[in-house]
Amino acid sequence: MNLMNKNILVTGGCGAVGSNLVGRLINMGCKSVTVIDNLTSGLVENLPTSSNLTFIEGDITLPKDLDRAFQKDIDVVFHLAARFANQNSVENPIEDLNTNIKGTLLLLEYSRRKYVKFIYTSSSCVYGNKKGELNESDIHYLLDTPYAISKLTGEYYTKFYQDFYGLNTVVLRLFNSYGPNERDGKYRNVIPNFIARALRQEPLIITGTGDETRDFTFVGDVVDALTAAAEKEEATGSVFNIGSGKETRIIELANIINELTGNKAGIQFAPRRPWDKITRRAAGIAKAKAILGYSPKVQLEEGIRETINWFKVINVGAK
Repeated sequence: MNLMNKNILVTGGCGAVGSNLVGRLINMGCKSVTVIDNLTSGLVENLPTSSNLTFIEGDITLPKDLDRAFQKDIDVVFHLAARFANQNSVENPIEDLNTNIKGTLLLLEYSRRKYVKFIYTSSSCVYGNKKGELNESDIHYLLDTPYAISKLTGEYYTKFYQDFYGLNTVVLRLFNSYGPNERDGKYRNVIPNFIARALRQEPLIITGTGDETRDFTFVGDVVDALTAAAEKEEATGSVFNIGSGKETRIIELANIINELTGNKAGIQFAPRRPWDKITRRAAGIAKAKAILGYSPKVQLEEGIRETINWFKVINVGAK
């Protein structure tokens, strides 16, 4: 499917991944892009300005808002809206279930009635406590948080709608996406929080030993995968890991950020969070390379530098 001249719906389009995706879709020549976001974590100012863009401040758990979102003859739904993230889900499991499971199920219902293509963004957390490089066929070990449970449940519902109704679906498991348009704050990811502290010349707080590894994926590469998932017919019905394919130790990440920002405050260590038992994580991306033509382009230091520059623009008083 060529996305040019198509009508697209992006849920959670005011978040970091969603807003970068929206910008790409507009540049690709989509006929219209509709964004629905309740702004609990996304920001409307992340969205680009375009006559082809419609923003709906609404909730994916409310049919009245989804009625508005599906007014156009939608061709593709990119479902990125979620109650994020792990710590938030531990503290607020009911809200996590409502958005991530009920909201996903309602979107699937609307999508199958409208015969659209449905791209579901899942998370590497669905692998639970399995360590090392992860492949799509790996067994899902014990899940550590309600967020992991709800994201995997969304995958199961997506597969059901594919198998039972013939809905055209693709599932992407994202590994630690980062980049411009992601602010720092409570429940936010490690990179924006590290950058914000570093720009304030404050020590970076590592919860754990610092030897833990994650697979950090620049948002532009994630957007490449999302658009490919929509365009490649051979991707239908499949699940793909989307990461860099490389492990980075958290202490190495902190050192890169401190060096690039000139932060002399260094690093402090804090106890690991009780739910966080993952010591190593990396995405096996051979399947995405073979079927989606996915090839991550942005190296970590380059992506961090671009993200720091963005922070300097949007943060008043940043050094």
